[in-house]
Amino acid sequence: MIQKNEGNEKILTGHILTRAAMQLMGKDVIAAIGPQSSGIAHVISHVVNELHVPLLSFGATDPTLSALQYPYFLRTTTSDYFQMYAVADLVEYFGWREIVAIFVDDDYGRNGISILGDALAKKRAKISYKAAFTPGATNNDIDSLLVGVNLKESRVFVIHVNPDSGLTIFSIAKRLGMMGNGYVWIATDWLPSVLDSSDTINPDTMDLIQGVIALRHHTSDSKLKKSFTARWRNLKDKETPKFNSYALYSYDSVWLLARALDAFFDDGGTVTFSDDPRLQNSNGTLLGLNALRIFDQGPKLLQKLITTNFTGLTGKIQFDSEKNLILPAYDVLNIGGTSSRLLGYWTNYSGLSTVPPEILYTKPSNTSTSNQHLYDVIWPGETVTKPRGWVFPNNGKPLQIAVPYRVTFAEVVTKDKGPGGAKGYCIDVFEAAIRLLPYAVPHDYILYGDGRRNPSFSNLVYDVAQNKYDAAVGDITITTNRTRIVDFTQPFMESGLVVVAPVREIKSSPWAFLKPFTWQMWGLTGVFFLFVGAVVWILEHRMNHEFRGSPRQQLITIFWFSFSTMFFSHRENTVSTLGRLVLILWLFVVLIINSSYTASLTSILTVQQLSSRVQGIDGLISSTDPIGIQDGSFAYNYLIDELNVAESRLRIMKTLNDYITALQKGPSGGGVAAIVDELPYIDLFLSITKCTFRTVGPEFTKSGWGFAFPRDSPLAVDLSTAILQLSENGDLQRIHDKWLSHDGCSGQTNPMEENQLSLKSFWGLFLICGIACFLALVFFFYRVCWQYSRYSAEGEQHDIEEHETARPIRRSIGSTSFKDLIEFVDRKEAEIKEILKRKSMESKRHHPRHVSEGQSSSPT
Repeated sequence: MIQKNEGNEKILTGHILTRAAMQLMGKDVIAAIGPQSSGIAHVISHVVNELHVPLLSFGATDPTLSALQYPYFLRTTTSDYFQMYAVADLVEYFGWREIVAIFVDDDYGRNGISILGDALAKKRAKISYKAAFTPGATNNDIDSLLVGVNLKESRVFVIHVNPDSGLTIFSIAKRLGMMGNGYVWIATDWLPSVLDSSDTINPDTMDLIQGVIALRHHTSDSKLKKSFTARWRNLKDKETPKFNSYALYSYDSVWLLARALDAFFDDGGTVTFSDDPRLQNSNGTLLGLNALRIFDQGPKLLQKLITTNFTGLTGKIQFDSEKNLILPAYDVLNIGGTSSRLLGYWTNYSGLSTVPPEILYTKPSNTSTSNQHLYDVIWPGETVTKPRGWVFPNNGKPLQIAVPYRVTFAEVVTKDKGPGGAKGYCIDVFEAAIRLLPYAVPHDYILYGDGRRNPSFSNLVYDVAQNKYDAAVGDITITTNRTRIVDFTQPFMESGLVVVAPVREIKSSPWAFLKPFTWQMWGLTGVFFLFVGAVVWILEHRMNHEFRGSPRQQLITIFWFSFSTMFFSHRENTVSTLGRLVLILWLFVVLIINSSYTASLTSILTVQQLSSRVQGIDGLISSTDPIGIQDGSFAYNYLIDELNVAESRLRIMKTLNDYITALQKGPSGGGVAAIVDELPYIDLFLSITKCTFRTVGPEFTKSGWGFAFPRDSPLAVDLSTAILQLSENGDLQRIHDKWLSHDGCSGQTNPMEENQLSLKSFWGLFLICGIACFLALVFFFYRVCWQYSRYSAEGEQHDIEEHETARPIRRSIGSTSFKDLIEFVDRKEAEIKEILKRKSMESKRHHPRHVSEGQSSSPT
């Protein structure tokens, strides 16, 4: 207990024990600073809540000391909530998925590790084992604990303990060989606190913690901090030559309280106390606990503390809405040699970075994975190679791997009488991948199924998710629902659902020559032949004598010219520019049509044509026919849940004979219309049945086969890399050829409708040709109309000049008859030009005479 001179207030500071908490009841106290222990802080917080006395703690980092439960508790250091999220970010940064937590079994240890578990879960990682020991545990207890930890799979250890037991753990771990290659040790801020507060560190102590990663409270290297450090070194008779971050937080805590008290008194605050009315009996007398006195102005002082804002030795002192210090940050250290080196920083603002937090706060927040950076680490064993973070447990127990005991398609995977217990394509792929791993993987195969029918693959995956097996190896299809509960390796076989059905050969018919085109294509082609013939006739009629004659002869010419262009045998020459342009485009269209027709007809007459009453999955779903499904296949639920097929339509196929018999009988004979199964099985089935059946329609799902492991299993990642290596070096294809390579069938069925050429393949050609014909006609008729306007105007002018004195004009100059226009269009081009030329000359000859007569008749 110390007395602060300014303000005559009493301040409790130092290391407070439970007895001191009871003594606090008998003193008129308005504020308290401490304690360093989270457990004691829990006890004192209950007391100060009753007395309305703010408690400023610079050492109690337990995250459960929250403002909701303890409203008068004010943490003046960084909560372990943020430290545990920093540890989780470290685990994610290095790519580990499981850790072992070693912690002291008290409020400080338990609650911190609980927050760590939540933080890891958000990173898809977890605490695989919690190794807790009681406070004051003996060396033998810790030795036994670490021996058990060393038998676990994970090699990433997070140690969250008190300083008095932390170095003992490392000493025992060193003796057990747990500080060498392959091990990862992450210590919370207790370790830097021990090292920073020691004037000299024993080299033997440093040898115990080589390669350890540790977190330390980040305090800005400000001028204020440097000045304080210099003054501290000049002090005489000091107990500790050096100090850690908690000493800086305690210094700032005192200044925080001092500033808050100044504001409290400046605002008219007074120090008064009152008895607790809950300790009075019915007549108003105290019950004997008259020492309990409540600080009347406690809420007001607490509010001043929360709103105080200044810069201290540790940096910015300001509280958020949950009474936590703003801008929490940690230094990430790597112990090596006789000291530690800085790897980077962690903040909840930008995660892991090599840039100091003071600079990061001036930039936009960025916690993306690509923005996380640290300097290289020297790991235990003096290696810079990142440890894998896990090994197979040292308990001598091999992996228990479930293998589906298939009845159909034994080439894929089935029982083996040999020592392995299983054989097939999937087993060979798994064994080849295991051999590529840089470590041994002892394993045993356990058959899954009774050998009388295929097992349920969904149940197999579920059992792996429930940790009944360590893995499942076989033809397990990777589906969305399954990936939610287990982790799959990289697919080693592409797969997908297809439809297989009976087929029949299409016999050739006398009318096969009509099959290359659809009826719409035939109709439009015929219309265009006549249309182009008519256009060419219009363009050539006025200047080409081959397109003239009697109406009957001209009609025959149009038909003959139109269809003779099909064989490029037309005899009529084109002389007009427009006619030649249209004919060139049309002959190009005819060339394309002829070539396509010839190719399609050749295919129809020479390639075997197969047909089936089922044309694909869409037609199969829309019908009411039964559908065959392989026993144990995911296709059963897929058709029901995704494609809404009635369950009553599905028939389970247990053997290959069931496949053949059901397809041969057909729906009318008690069989099925088609079977829906995965492509690898269908390829084997078609090969075995000598291509009696065929696939119809395209593959309507895309998936693959993979090996299943429990969630977050590191073996799934390593095996995926091994499978990719097998694919790249060709071993995967060689294994496929050994078990599954058979003579394949030529392909799917060929429905005639799919082979016929339709308008969608040629409408662009017809469009271009039609536009060319239209433009040619527009230009032609524009020219004809222009000639006719000249012809009519000059003819009328000539008539007016000859009859202007004889009789009045009975017809309008612009009036013409449709018959005259048709007669004009039917005349030859040369004749029209000659008439226009002659009329033009006559008009010029008459014009001078009229002018001279008009001049002679004018008055003089």
